[in-house]
Amino acid sequence: MDLITVWFVLLAILWTGYLVLEGFDFGVGMLLPVLDGGDGADGETRRRAMLTTIGPHWDGNEVWLITAGGAMFAAFPHWYATMFSGMYLALLLLLVVLILRNMGLEYRHKRTDRPWVRRWDATIIGGSVIAPFVVGVALTNLVAGLPMSEHTMGTTRYTEFDGSLLSLFTPVAILGGVTLTILCLAHGAHFLALKTDGGIREDARGVATRAGTASAVLAVILFTALGLEHGTAASWVAFGVAAIALLLAVAANAKGAEALAFTGTSATIAGTVIGYFLILFPNAINGRGSSRDLTLEAAASSPMTLTIMTWAAVVFTPIMLGYTVWSYWIFRRRLSPEHIPQPAEAPSA
Repeated sequence: MDLITVWFVLLAILWTGYLVLEGFDFGVGMLLPVLDGGDGADGETRRRAMLTTIGPHWDGNEVWLITAGGAMFAAFPHWYATMFSGMYLALLLLLVVLILRNMGLEYRHKRTDRPWVRRWDATIIGGSVIAPFVVGVALTNLVAGLPMSEHTMGTTRYTEFDGSLLSLFTPVAILGGVTLTILCLAHGAHFLALKTDGGIREDARGVATRAGTASAVLAVILFTALGLEHGTAASWVAFGVAAIALLLAVAANAKGAEALAFTGTSATIAGTVIGYFLILFPNAINGRGSSRDLTLEAAASSPMTLTIMTWAAVVFTPIMLGYTVWSYWIFRRRLSPEHIPQPAEAPSA
């Protein structure tokens, strides 16, 4: 396997890690107004319990996105440049909502008055909905195809994005964004059912059943649309595994097997990302219609750069994976509202 393919596979792994781990963060954020039990001290305690389940993990989970972007920039600079220039406004929106969401997670507990808490809750909820939608639209566009054109500068030919912001929002791209958002909702509900006890656990299982069923229907439509247009035998297998894993997750959740249900939605996200990357290969970006594809070979850095990066990955990737596993092991126990201490000052109207 040549180094270009190695780094393409590593990018698939990084995106898988990001969406599996950050996916349940997004889901928990979306569930704040759904599982809070209403206004008052009890509702605030439930919200704090839900946010506490992701408190040790959310900032570490976002490192996977930063690493994926950095790896793309270093290994495939033309891919990075084309994607980030063509999707500039959409990715700027993603950056803004992630910043506001992270500020909400950091600052909501600094004061206890209700207007303060509600404003930061709004940033957490809004960011948790918008971020997976934008990521889903962006990744689906890479697979479904972007309007691309070929240019010549001297003796060098290069391919670049040749569209507008509106050209990103095709029906299949929007479907990809909605599907990922609902899937993250189900994933987050499974995580809450796995990490909490009492009323939150039972309510999360109820939401997970409905969200899991809805995401299964949407995923089948999305997989069919992408597979019929661009699919390969390998991508159909990956999509099939993802669909079966999602159905098993819904069934496991109905039986109260929260760990198996969470594993199922994790496998669904992983299978979806793998299917996307199998459709892409050997391209970095598929062209829409008769547009030219941007190939991995044309987008890649020099062999020396890829070699240096590979040795760095050999050293640092096990460290990152080991720390991630360790942190989840340390914070593995269930939480309930009874574990959450009352604030010194109750929220005021």
